[in-house]
Amino acid sequence: MLPEPNRLRRHSDFSSTVKRGRRSGRRDVVVHAFDHATTDELIRVGGPRFGLVVSKAVGPAVIRHRVARRLRHICIGLVDRVPEGTDIVIRALPGAATAGSSELEQQIQLLLQRMNLLESVSESV
Repeated sequence: MLPEPNRLRRHSDFSSTVKRGRRSGRRDVVVHAFDHATTDELIRVGGPRFGLVVSKAVGPAVIRHRVARRLRHICIGLVDRVPEGTDIVIRALPGAATAGSSELEQQIQLLLQRMNLLESVSESV
């Protein structure tokens, strides 16, 4: 489970990240990232916050929960590697249902690296 300070909870936070942030996608996931340091608003104190969107298009409830657990585990590993004050929404696409955990992790790391929110990934995707 992600610690409370690292979770996006409010609908307005999700909407703000998706509407105002940058977006990058791969076959199984789309990552939306909004860095509060790039705006004139007050910078939120604390680490990055992550939110997940796993819609019914991914599959039935059992599959959606499995995908969400995998994504949550990936986010836990990224907390120390993403800059503070960054909100990230990870949206699972239907292909995430059949993708392995390592494949999802590689895709997310690559997307965050493309947005300059993560240091280089040693493995190529």
